[in-house]
Amino acid sequence: MVGGGASGLSLAHQLAVAGRLDFTLVEAPDGPRRPPERTWCYWDQGTGGFQDTGEGQDTGDDQGAGDLQAAVAASWSRLRIHAADGRPVTVDPSPLRYRMLRSAEFERLVYSRLARSSGAHVLRATADTVRDTADGAEVRCTTPEGRALTLRARHVFDSRPRPLLPPARTELMQHFRGWFVRTDTDRFDPTVADLMDFRVPQPQHGLAFGYVLPLSPNRALVEYTEFSRTPLTTEAYDAALTRYSRDVLELGAHTVESAEQGVIPMTDGHFARRAGRSVFRIGAAGGATRPATGYTFAAVQRQSRAIAAALHDGHARVPPPHGRRALAMDAVLLRALDTGRVDGPDFFTRLFRRVPTERLLRFLDGDTTVREEWTIGLRTPIGPMLRTAVEVPFLPHRARPAPRTGESHR
Repeated sequence: MVGGGASGLSLAHQLAVAGRLDFTLVEAPDGPRRPPERTWCYWDQGTGGFQDTGEGQDTGDDQGAGDLQAAVAASWSRLRIHAADGRPVTVDPSPLRYRMLRSAEFERLVYSRLARSSGAHVLRATADTVRDTADGAEVRCTTPEGRALTLRARHVFDSRPRPLLPPARTELMQHFRGWFVRTDTDRFDPTVADLMDFRVPQPQHGLAFGYVLPLSPNRALVEYTEFSRTPLTTEAYDAALTRYSRDVLELGAHTVESAEQGVIPMTDGHFARRAGRSVFRIGAAGGATRPATGYTFAAVQRQSRAIAAALHDGHARVPPPHGRRALAMDAVLLRALDTGRVDGPDFFTRLFRRVPTERLLRFLDGDTTVREEWTIGLRTPIGPMLRTAVEVPFLPHRARPAPRTGESHR
C-alpha cells in the first residue's frame, strides 16, 4: 500500500486481520507531506464496527471491524438539522449511531495491530513513482535520509491524492474549517450531533451550514462548511466561525484548543480504480467519496474488506465503492445545487423532515431499494430535479485540477 491515510491504514488493518499475506505499507515520514490530525465520521449499528451496506455484501460487524471501537472518540444517538428559519429537526437514526474517530487514535490502533502481524511491514519513505513491471509493480521511494529505494510487489494499492480530478460535468467543493472549543459554562448536549445548521448567511452560489459535534457539555467540534466552487481563506473561515459561535450558538466565553481545515471534491467524474495491470487506486483516489455528501470513511471500510477478501482468495480486485444508481442520483443533485435550481438548505431540511432517518442514512450509503429511492425522490422538488435529470446526460465532461485536500472527517 502507498499512503497511510484512512484508506491505506484501513486496508493494512484488514490484511493483518486476514493473515497469511505479506505486505508493506509505505507511509510518508514526519514533515510537510504528513497531514495534521484529522477527524473522520460515519454511521453504523452495533458497537462501533462498520456496517456493510454494499450490494451483495453481508451486514453487521465482522472480525477486525468491531475492535476499531477503541478509536471512536464520541458517538451520538440523535441527529439535528436547523432550518434556515431556525426551526430544529431532531431525529433518532436508531438502530444507527453517528460516530467520530480521530486519526491519531486510529493510526495507533492500526499500527498496534500491524506490530502483531508477522507479514506486515511499515516503511517510512516518500513514494515518488508507482508503475507496472513485467511481473507486477514497483514503487520508487526516497527515505528520510535521502536514499533511493525501490520496492517490488505483485500488486500495489495507491491511495495518494490525484493531481488531476477526472473530467466531470459538475464539480463543487465541500470546504470547511473547524474549531475544537472549550466553553466556560456547559453549552452543548452531548447526546445530539448537529449535522447541518443553516442559520448562517448563505453564499451567492452553493450553500453553507454549521456543524457541531459535542464531546462533553463544555467541549465540541464547531465547524463552518460550504458547498461551493471555490474554497475560502483561513481568515474568512475564522470570521464565519466567530459569527456562528457568537451569534447563533451563543457560546459566550470559550477557548479554541485546536483547528482543522480541508477540501473535499464533490464531482460526478468517473474515478478509475485501476492505474495499470498491477496498480490499483483506493480510497478517495479510487472514488470512495460519495459525490453528493463528501462522506468517505464508511465506503473505505467496505472497500478494504472486499480487497482483503479477494487477495485472500488469490485475486486482486477493487470493487466500486458506490453503485451506479447512487452515482446517477448524485450527479443530478450536484447539478441541481450548482445551477441553483434547488435551494440547498430547504432541500436537505425537507429530506430529514419527511424521510425516516434510518432509511435516509441508508440511502446516503447506497443501501436502499429502487422503491425506497422512489419514495425519497417524491420528497424532493420534483420539477427542478426532473429537469436536471433530463439535462445531465447531455452535459460535457471537463477536466479540472484537484484541490489541496486535508483528509477530512466525512
